[in-house]
Amino acid sequence: MKQLLVFVLFAALFCWLMFSPIYKHVLVIRQALLQQEVDYLLEVGASGKYGYIDGEMVAESRGRLSQYGFSAPLLDYEISSTTGAEGDNAAIPLPRGTGIKLLISYPYENLLNIDRLIGLEPPSEDARIAGGGMKMSEYVP
Repeated sequence: MKQLLVFVLFAALFCWLMFSPIYKHVLVIRQALLQQEVDYLLEVGASGKYGYIDGEMVAESRGRLSQYGFSAPLLDYEISSTTGAEGDNAAIPLPRGTGIKLLISYPYENLLNIDRLIGLEPPSEDARIAGGGMKMSEYVP
């Protein structure tokens, strides 16, 4: 009986040691992809040509991220500005010097459930990884 218990505990620990680094790596890559997409959207949206990040840009971003395995409907985009004006309105671009803020978040999707094998509690169901940033608009009317 003692040997069976030791085997079960060793097998659980062995599984965690084998697979946990892989899932942590996936988590780091997902966060890096989110941050890369934020940087790209801010670079384009804050350029002198646009001054906004509209729904079309967000739709293209969802498509790019879905190619990397993200579920497009689960991606959450928060666009704002430093002045409180709408940062996603193409009819009223933000003038030069106004900051455009962007935050893209995505749920963990039970990615860290394997940590339960060693007694660690995974993030809650509503916890999200995110990438965010701000860039000053360069749009001049």
